[in-house]
Amino acid sequence: MITRIDKSKDNILGFTLSGKLHDEDYKFFVPAVDEVIASHGKVRLLAHFVDFHGWDLHAGWDDIKFATTHCTKVERIALVGDKRWEEWMAKVCKPFTMAKIQYFDATKIDEAWEWLEEDAA
Repeated sequence: MITRIDKSKDNILGFTLSGKLHDEDYKFFVPAVDEVIASHGKVRLLAHFVDFHGWDLHAGWDDIKFATTHCTKVERIALVGDKRWEEWMAKVCKPFTMAKIQYFDATKIDEAWEWLEEDAA
């Protein structure tokens, strides 16, 4: 499930990702991101992983499509979690986007928001 975090503002969007993601999640997530891009030109994203179990096959494809169609419109991505593989995922994602990506431990979520807000348009 993908849910929007209330702290989102202007061109900075935060989402909590939990459980296993499905196609329906991307039908909510992608339009929310596209709306911000239409208003601000670029977007910065925070992905907070909470009891996250990955993607089903369709959602995995949705994620690949999102990365390829939005790679020039995402400036920064803060990945927030508490598992070693989530930190590893930040490194794996770097070649697939032009965005700056940084991993933050869940205890440092406030630092993740601050990093996203630095020099924000």
